[in-house]
Amino acid sequence: MQLLRLTMPTPQHDLALDEALLETAERGAGTSEMLRFWQAQTTFIVLGRSGKIDSEIDRSAAERDAVPILRRSSGGGTVVAAPGCLFYSLLLSLNARPHLRMIDHAHQFVMEQLVAALQPIEPQLTFRGTCDLVLGDRKLSGNSLRVRRNYLLYHGTLLLGMDLSLISKYLKHPPREPDYRGGREHHAFVANLNATAEDVQRNLQTQWQATDERSEIPVALVEQLAADKYACDQWTFQR
Repeated sequence: MQLLRLTMPTPQHDLALDEALLETAERGAGTSEMLRFWQAQTTFIVLGRSGKIDSEIDRSAAERDAVPILRRSSGGGTVVAAPGCLFYSLLLSLNARPHLRMIDHAHQFVMEQLVAALQPIEPQLTFRGTCDLVLGDRKLSGNSLRVRRNYLLYHGTLLLGMDLSLISKYLKHPPREPDYRGGREHHAFVANLNATAEDVQRNLQTQWQATDERSEIPVALVEQLAADKYACDQWTFQR
C-alpha cells in the first residue's frame, strides 16, 4: 500500500485531492491502494454529500466568524475541523477486496483495522454505531465512504487535541444520531484521543502496511475539482 502525507494549501484542495485520487485510480492511472494523512490548519466545517446546511449548521455563527462551509463527496454527517484534527483517507481496491462492495462489511472492516491500530495507544478504544470510534461513550472519530466501480474511498477524522467547544459553536444537534448518543449535546458526546498525530500515523501506517511513500499527485485534476466544485457555492449550498 502506498503512503501519502500531504496537507494541501486549503481544505478545498484537500477534499479535491481525495476525490482526484479516487478518480485517478478508477481510471486505471493509479492502481495501488493508498493511505493518506492530512491535518486541519484552520477552522472549517464539512457537510456530507446529502447534508442540509440549515438543519445542521448555525450558519450565522459560521458567517460571523468567517468559517468556511464545505461539502465532501462522501456521505455521513457534518463535522467541524480545526487544528488538532487529523484526517486519514484510504483508497481500497474492490477487485482485491470484493467483500467491501457491501457497505456494512466495508464499515466493519475498516473500523476493526482502526481499532487494532489504536488500541496499543488506548486499550479501551472500540467502535460503536455504524462507524464511530469511541472511548466509552465518547466519540473520537467520524467516518464516511464513497464507492465506485473498482475502488472505495474511506476517510474520516481523529480528534487529537482540537478545541471541542467549536463543535457546539457551529453545529446544531444532528438530525440523526446513533442510539448510544442518547440525545446528549455535543460537549457531552465528543472527546479527544490522548495521543500525538505522529503516534497515530505510525500505528495506522503499520496496521495497513503502507510502506511505499508516494509524492506525485494529479495536480491538474485537483485544481479543477477545487475550483469547479469544492470552492463553488453551487456545490456547497445545494441543500
